[in-house]
Amino acid sequence: MLGVCYYPEHWPEQMWADDARRMAELGLKFVRIGEFAWSAVEPKPGEFDWGWLDRAVATLGAAGLKIVMGTPTATPPKWLIDRSPEILPVDERGRRRGFGSRRHYCFSSRIYREESARITTAYAERYGANPAVVGWQTDNEFGCHNTVRSYSPEALHAFRDWLARRYGTVTNLNAAWGNRFWSMEYGSFDEIDLPMGAVTELNPSHRLDFFRFSSDQVASFNADQVAIIRRFSPGRFVTHNFMGAFLDFDHWKLANDLDLASWDSYPLGFTDTAPMISRPGKERYAETGHPDISAFHHDLYRGVGRGKFWVMEQQPGPVNWARWNPSPAPGMVRLWAWEALAHGADVVSFFRWRQAPFAQEQMHAGLNRPDDVLDIGGREAAGVAKDLASDWWQAALAAPRQKAPAAFVFDYESAWIARIQPQGATFDYLTLVFGWYSALRELGVDIDILPPGAPLDGYRVAIVPMLAHVSQSAAEVFAQFDGVSLFGVRTGSKTESFQIPNFLPPGSLQSTLPVRITRVESLRPGVTRSIVWGNRQFSCDTWIEHVEMGEGVEAIAKFEDGQPALIRAQRRHYLAAWPSKELREAALKHLLQLANIATSQLHDDVRIRRRGGLTFAFNFGRDTQIAPAPKGARFVLGSDRIAPHDVAAWS
Repeated sequence: MLGVCYYPEHWPEQMWADDARRMAELGLKFVRIGEFAWSAVEPKPGEFDWGWLDRAVATLGAAGLKIVMGTPTATPPKWLIDRSPEILPVDERGRRRGFGSRRHYCFSSRIYREESARITTAYAERYGANPAVVGWQTDNEFGCHNTVRSYSPEALHAFRDWLARRYGTVTNLNAAWGNRFWSMEYGSFDEIDLPMGAVTELNPSHRLDFFRFSSDQVASFNADQVAIIRRFSPGRFVTHNFMGAFLDFDHWKLANDLDLASWDSYPLGFTDTAPMISRPGKERYAETGHPDISAFHHDLYRGVGRGKFWVMEQQPGPVNWARWNPSPAPGMVRLWAWEALAHGADVVSFFRWRQAPFAQEQMHAGLNRPDDVLDIGGREAAGVAKDLASDWWQAALAAPRQKAPAAFVFDYESAWIARIQPQGATFDYLTLVFGWYSALRELGVDIDILPPGAPLDGYRVAIVPMLAHVSQSAAEVFAQFDGVSLFGVRTGSKTESFQIPNFLPPGSLQSTLPVRITRVESLRPGVTRSIVWGNRQFSCDTWIEHVEMGEGVEAIAKFEDGQPALIRAQRRHYLAAWPSKELREAALKHLLQLANIATSQLHDDVRIRRRGGLTFAFNFGRDTQIAPAPKGARFVLGSDRIAPHDVAAWS
């Protein structure tokens, strides 16, 4: 189904009924409201004005629209900030961040947590049993604008309490952090400061625990709202709209309290700003989005949502927040919607119904222009809605969902560890992960993204680009996995407390993959090393590792000096280098062949995804491409010649 984000508080009330009618006529089924409306609902402390929101809910519900109500805690009103300025977050330099935009609160503020619970309770009591309200969204885009980690006095006190619960005694903490180094030992938890303002590099264990603490604060803040909603609004789903290319908190952990995950998809904005897309890629796909940028997040959030996810905000035109903001190429809004649905989305909701002519987002397009004329994105959304009513799509929805052949392990803590001690200025976790993901997609392989320690039953291949700390549970899962696996650089390189394992990396993996990493090197841009594999030669850059091999291990590829590069122990593999595109492709073809997984060599601009007995193909390029369909395929969308920025689907 399709939906839209709507802000009745932004428009004259006489427009609402017509807006609702037109939404329904366009084929939209869901509408999200309320997530930024605190000051309109409670203009003064304790004085509520529910009338306008009651009428908006009634109007939208009367048109047959299903409402997702957002809690308004991303935008505490000015009167609350003036009354309790300690709510505001504090940046890493100790400066309080002010009112005037959004997300201006600290997750550790006890006052704000009380206020958040109070307004969430008021919303849930008011609309929890309303038949038009079918679900809830907590807050909005947790952590956006660098707001996960606050360095406020309240964060300091909460962090000390968190450490005391984690370690029990300060002696345990000193040992875990290695505080004898540089005479950093503490006499009590009350002596510990937030990791900020030091002369040079801070203790990495200290920083990692602060990252963990900050992530836990986000999760507990969300859990508080979820508990209130479940109390007053039983039978409705609860979700949160996550962001793209955002790693500052552990989404796996937070989503344990949700019924489904949702995320906000802006392919052009992410292509422009994401670190893992090269400059040529940014230029080539400036009007379409990189072919893997949305797909990666669809697969990630389908995993985070345990198989259920929405796109809560889908880009319908130019955005306002990237460095450069082109218009989507004609057809791309339709393509993005079908791409999300092909990856398993239950709902694609567009942001927003009408472009706002005022304030910070006035340059952000909607389905309608500010003069209320249906825009290009609106017309393309209407076309998708018509196709969704077809018999072939209903049959696809009724088909049971299948696991992908490939499991792909993604870990937020590994991203934090790489950020805290990159050991090379260009080492970036998301860039490493995205390279492996894109290589699988270019071979036409469907992917499920999983957290470390998740069962691998039913998968034929598992790709672990980097898992810095391999927990005991994860090690057991990898040991029990009877498929083909590949582990990338820095896997098992740290203990839980950010130390090198006693028997060297890859730590606990050594029981089933008997190798030891004895030294690592980071390579500056422009410096490469050669790897020989059979009669082929490949390059690598950024990072290489020196490996000692144990019994039952062989090097199937070697560095130019003869040292092991790609190591195999039965069906488990370790690649001791940051691979070039060509090496990634060769390694994956080798693994997929061992796992008996069929591949397709797709054109650079074409990607495929399967759902419900259908195969979808998406053309992100400017030239017509031949669909990689078998002879005799029955096309339900398009044909065997996929026009630029178009979609084909066949059974």
